Amino acid sequence: MLRILDGTVEWLVAQGRAAQWGTEPWSTRPALVGRAAGRIERGEARVAVLDGELAGVISLSGTPASYVRPADEPELYVTLLATERRLKNHGVGSALLDEARAEARRQGLGLLRVDCYAGDDGKLRAYYRSQGFTEVEPFTVSRKGEPDWPGMLLAQRLA
Repeated sequence: MLRILDGTVEWLVAQGRAAQWGTEPWSTRPALVGRAAGRIERGEARVAVLDGELAGVISLSGTPASYVRPADEPELYVTLLATERRLKNHGVGSALLDEARAEARRQGLGLLRVDCYAGDDGKLRAYYRSQGFTEVEPFTVSRKGEPDWPGMLLAQRLA
């Protein structure tokens, strides 16, 4: 999981998009290593495997991130989605989001939400829209000693 997250940071930095996740690998930041471990320990993390190789990770929770308003109904919340960058355009992210939808349905939930970085070129928001999500509202995360982080909350109603 940390290898994929570190690779995502490296890719974002190479794209000139360091504002999203910073420039330091997750594996060198104890708080982020702890966050990843907690997701695994709580059973929130799911992985995608392609040709025997870890291809992506998604983390799902019944509770949204602290910086967005709670939903008016029970929901499943995507707290993390990252894929092996070498496997871009192989449908790994789509497959993981399909698993999130299936899990929400198994739990009898009709709402799937996710938040994402809303800065830079807007490609991340466009990706989630292409996956059937609708933009709900912008938000800002204030970070001590760093620029504010612009975000977008997105939602998808499940049949």
